[in-house]
Order: sequence, then structure tokens, then C-alpha cells
Amino acid sequence: MKRLAVLPLLLIITFFLPIQNALADTNVAGTATPSASYTSSWESVAAINDGIDPPSSNDTVNRRWGTWPNTGTQWAELTWSSTQNLKGADVYFFDDGGGVRVPASWKLQYWNGSAYVDISASYPIAVNAYNKVTFTQVSTTRLRVQLQSGAGSVGLLEVKAWAPDSGGGTSNWNPPANLVTPLNEVWQHVESTYPNLYGFRNYGWDQIMANGGSINYCVRWDTTATVTAAQRDQIHAVLARQFKKWMDVMAGHNGWPYANVPVKVVGWAVRDRAQLQWSDNSVDIYVNNIRENAPQCSEPCGRFFNQSGQYPNCPGGASHHYDMSLWLTAGFGGGAGGDWGQRIGSEYYMSNLNADNIHILLHEMGHSFGLDDFYDWTPTGQCCFLMKAGSAAQITEFDKWMFRDWWRHLKSRYGL
Repeated sequence: MKRLAVLPLLLIITFFLPIQNALADTNVAGTATPSASYTSSWESVAAINDGIDPPSSNDTVNRRWGTWPNTGTQWAELTWSSTQNLKGADVYFFDDGGGVRVPASWKLQYWNGSAYVDISASYPIAVNAYNKVTFTQVSTTRLRVQLQSGAGSVGLLEVKAWAPDSGGGTSNWNPPANLVTPLNEVWQHVESTYPNLYGFRNYGWDQIMANGGSINYCVRWDTTATVTAAQRDQIHAVLARQFKKWMDVMAGHNGWPYANVPVKVVGWAVRDRAQLQWSDNSVDIYVNNIRENAPQCSEPCGRFFNQSGQYPNCPGGASHHYDMSLWLTAGFGGGAGGDWGQRIGSEYYMSNLNADNIHILLHEMGHSFGLDDFYDWTPTGQCCFLMKAGSAAQITEFDKWMFRDWWRHLKSRYGL
């Protein structure tokens, strides 16, 4: 997988958003294993902690946990391998207006080592929003959401479990002992081969920090295939799930300020408007704007072309800007990635919409945050990891620590 060189930047104005000094609680749900009293065969309990914020209670795009046709008392649970200190939870109910509805009542329970204990709190019941609960801190390895059905069966779309952050997350650089030497080798290699390592200001890190903790994408649909609204929504959801895998690496680590980094697709670029088989205005559409022999989203809206972080000529204003492009090209083998985004084959992407790991896309996302290729050398003691193309199909422990090492070296530029 090829890392396209980042372009040297001249006359760049560095743009920063203020960073809040207040300590932020950490959502630790993503590190837990989910389980449930019952799950409908077409639903998935993995939905409850996949980190995707639902668009509504009747989410028809992302995974859901539901218990239809079962009613009565049902529960979904998060289990951690080590004790967690919890002080709150956010719960998003699944309600399709038919067989699955919000519960008549619900509560949280924690495991005290021998039994489940009710958590004393106020429990709101709302649709199309997180139901936020705060409580006196508990230490536990299990948090259960117990639901009592009302007008139908019950279900959940997402659960967040909040742990207090006493100092910006893990504040020390503490990789496993067996990774210290190879990590040092990697960073020495980066410092000796990247021509403007510390001066460059458009890594994925810079983009997220400039946005205050989010990322915007535009899709370059470089194919003659048509796309339905349902396929569009799937493409967006899959992109968010893959991006989250890298962001989960940083949650609670070394002062990383965001428990979740939302991904929003703001536009599509296409040769022929008739290829996009929807009429809603949920995304901006750019027709026959060709660059590099492929459809290109509006350059005045792209951060790659406006690295000052200002978008005075973007139709719709700065809220319509995009930081990266997801460039899907018919017949394209392998991938490419950089600060501009990621390019992979459209057929490969569409055939992997239900895959847990789209490893070529994950690899190219790594490049967007600065991670290098390893075509001609291998760090000491390492064999198989995602950024060594073709040797792993998911983010490995070594990939995670290389990713964190970039943050360790760049975080000071944000005053952290």
C-alpha cells in the first residue's frame, strides 16, 4: 500500500482551536465485551458499544440490538477484563415505531463480585437522544442495562460508560518492554526520512484538533456504477466504523482529549448526477469537476487546498468543508493514503461493507496520520502488523503503539 508523499507547504497560516483545560471523563464502553439476555437473529449485541452515535432511535443504517419478539425483563451488559471506576452512562434506545419500542422503565446495575446491585439514579426515557444518567462512583467489571418492556420488545443502539479522568488519561509513555526498541527504531527512521516532519501541519492529528474533535469526508465516486440512498448510507457507516478503530487506540491515552471522534460525510463527487439515485440534500453533490482524471469535491471546501483552516469560497461555508476524501476507484488494486485521504478500489470497498476490518482502508488511514510503510525493513522483533502491507488484516498492538508514538511527539503543538 503506497503512502503518497505529503506536499511541501509554503505560506501556511497555522490555525488552532483553543483546547479546554478541564478534565474530561472517558467513555470506556468500547473496551468491554457486550452480552445480552436475548438478541434477535438479525440484530447484533455488538451494536451497543461500537462507538457509533445513532442518527435516530429508528436507525436503519447501523447495527442494532433488539429482542423482538421477546418481551418482559431484558438486559444488555458490558464486561471488562479489569475493574473500572464508573460515574455515569449514556443510553440510546432503539425504537422502530413497531415491534421494538422504548422501555416502560429501565435501570442500571453493577456487579459487586457476587451479585448485581441496582444503581440509584434518575432514569429518563427519550427517543432520538442519549438518556444520560449520573451516579455515585462504583468500581466494577460489569455494567448492566436492565429494561422492562412496554408497548413492544426493547432494544438499544449505543451505551456509553463514563469513567472519571483524573489527569487527561494515561499520562506516561509506557509501551510494553518488548516494543520499546522497535518503536525507537521506527521513530528514528521517521525523523531521518520525513523531510518536514515537525513543520508539516496537515496530518490527521492536525485536522481533528482544528475541528475540535471531529473529521469531515467527501466521497470521490470514481466509477460508472450507480449508488442508491441505502448504499450511500452504508458507505458512510462503514467509513465511520473503520475510522473509529484508529480513534479507539487513543481514547484515554496520554492526554488525548476526545473519547469519540465523529465522522461526517459532507459531499459526493461524481461524473454524472444520474449515478446517485437519491434526491435528498443530506450531502453536497459535485458533478463533473475532474481532477487527476477523477471526480473531485469542491477544492474551495477541501482542507488539502486550504490548509489555513479557512474556507471563504466554499459554497455553504466552513461547515461544508471536508478534511479528507474517500476516493473509490473502479478496478483499482491496493491502496494509497496521505493527508488528503484514502484511495482504494470501489469494488473492494463495496464487497466489504459487512466486514469487521477493511484492512487496506485501515492501512491507508494510518498513512493519513503519518504512519510509514515497511517495504524494505522490519523493526526488531516484529513480524506481522498492519502497516507492513500484507502481513496483518487488522490493527495490531505494534500498530497501536506506533500510532500513539506520533501523538506523543506531536501533542505539544496543541498546548498539551
